[in-house]
Amino acid sequence: MSGQDTSVRTALTHAGRSVLPESTQANPRLRQVIADRREIAAMTRDRVSSPITAFKFYALTTPGKLVVLMAAMVLACLLTGWYSSSNLNERSQTLESLIDRSEPLAESAEVLYSSLSVADAAANSAFISGGRETPELRRVYSDAIASSGTALVASADGGSSADAGTGIPIREDLDTMAVRIPSYTGVIEAARTNNRLGNPVGSAYLVQASTMMQDDILPAAQRLYDQRSAAISEPQRTLTVPPWGVYVALFGTIAILLASGRYLARRTRRHFNLGLVAALTALGLGTLWLLITGLTSVAAANTAKSSGAEPLHELTTMRIITQQARSVETLSLVRRTDPGLLDRDFNAAIDQIRTKTAALLAEHGDDAGMAEPLREVQDSIGRWERAHQEVGQRLAAGDFVAARALTIGTGDISTATGYDQVNSSLLTAIDQTRGTFRDNIHTAQQLLGYTGTGIAWLCVVAGVAAAGGLIPRIREYR
Repeated sequence: MSGQDTSVRTALTHAGRSVLPESTQANPRLRQVIADRREIAAMTRDRVSSPITAFKFYALTTPGKLVVLMAAMVLACLLTGWYSSSNLNERSQTLESLIDRSEPLAESAEVLYSSLSVADAAANSAFISGGRETPELRRVYSDAIASSGTALVASADGGSSADAGTGIPIREDLDTMAVRIPSYTGVIEAARTNNRLGNPVGSAYLVQASTMMQDDILPAAQRLYDQRSAAISEPQRTLTVPPWGVYVALFGTIAILLASGRYLARRTRRHFNLGLVAALTALGLGTLWLLITGLTSVAAANTAKSSGAEPLHELTTMRIITQQARSVETLSLVRRTDPGLLDRDFNAAIDQIRTKTAALLAEHGDDAGMAEPLREVQDSIGRWERAHQEVGQRLAAGDFVAARALTIGTGDISTATGYDQVNSSLLTAIDQTRGTFRDNIHTAQQLLGYTGTGIAWLCVVAGVAAAGGLIPRIREYR
C-alpha cells in the first residue's frame, strides 16, 4: 500500500509527466483524482487572474444569486425613493412659486394696467369738467399714477424673459412704460394748465397724451399682463395630472419585492421573511400616502385652475375692457366731434363684457361668491349703457353741458356711476377668484410638502429591511 501511495504522490507532484508505473497508470480511480485536481487548479488560476470570471462563478451559486437579488432590491428601493422625492419636491416647489411669485407678479401687472387706464379716464374726466377740476377727480388721477409706479416696480421684479405670445422681450415693455409714463404725465400737466387758463390748445395736449397712453403704454402693459398670466397657467397643465411616474416606480418596486420573496421561499423552504414583510409594509405605506396626498393635491390644483385661474383671467380681461370703454367714452367728449367711431368701440366693449359675464355665470352660477357680483355686473352694464345712450342724445342735440354732467356726474343716471358699479363688481369677483386660486394652490402645496421626503425615507427603510431579511439566509451557506 505504501508503495502505491508513494506513486500517487509522485504523480501529483509531477502532474503531466508519465512517471507512474504501468500498474498505477492503469488505475481508473487514480486517473480521476488527477483529472479533478487539474481541473480545480485550472479554475483557481482563472478565478485569480480574472475577477469577472470569479464573479460569474460566484453568481451562479445559490448564495451568489441571493446576494445579487439583495443588491437589486436595495437598489430598486433607493432609486424609487430618489425619483419620488425629486418628482414630488419639484411639484411642491412649483406650487410654492405660483403663490409666492407668479401670482403676485400677475396681480402687479393687472394693477399696473388698471391704474394706467383709470389715470387716463380720470384725466379725460377732469378736462371735461372745464376750468379747475374737482378735488375728487384730481385725487383719483394722482392715486392711479402713484399705483402704476408702484406696480411697475413690482412687475419689473419678474425679469426680462420674452413673451411667448408676441416674442417681444418683457424688458422692452418695461422700458417703454418707464419712459412713456413720465412723458404722459408731463403732457397731461400741460393740458391741465392750458385748460385752466382757457386756452383751446389744452384739448390738443390731452388728445396727444391719451393717444400716447392708448397706442404705446397700455399695449405694453397688456403684453406684460399676458406674459405674467401665462406664467400661472402653464405650470398648472402638469400640476393637474397625477404623478404617474412615481406610482409606476412604487408599484414596480413592490412587484420586485414580491417576486423576490417568492423565489426566496422556493430556495429556502421558508415562506415568511420578516425583512421582506417590513420592506413591503414600508412601500405600501408610502404608496397609500401618495394616493391620499397626491390625488387630493391634484384635485386642489384642478379646483385652483377651473375656479380660480381661468375665471380670474376672464374677469381681469373684462375689467381691462371696461376701462377701455370708459376711456373711449370720455375721450369722445374731449374731442367734441362726431362720436360715431368711438361709440362703435364702446358698444363692442360692452357686448364683450356682457358675453363674458353670461359665460361665467353659466359655468360658475353655483358659486355664490362669484355669481352675485357677476349678476351685479349684468345690472350695472344695463344702467351704464342707458346712461351712455342718453349722453349721445344730448350731444346730438348740441347740449354739451348736460352731456358732460351725465358723463362725470354722480347721480343714478350717469355713465360715471355705471362704470364705477361695473368696476366695483368686477373687483369683488376678482378678489373672490384670486382667493380661491391661492387657497387651493396653498392646500396642494401643503399636501405635497412632506410627501416626497416621507416616501424617500420609507424607501430607505424598505431597502434596509430587505437587506436585513436576506443577509441571514446568505450566511447559512457558509
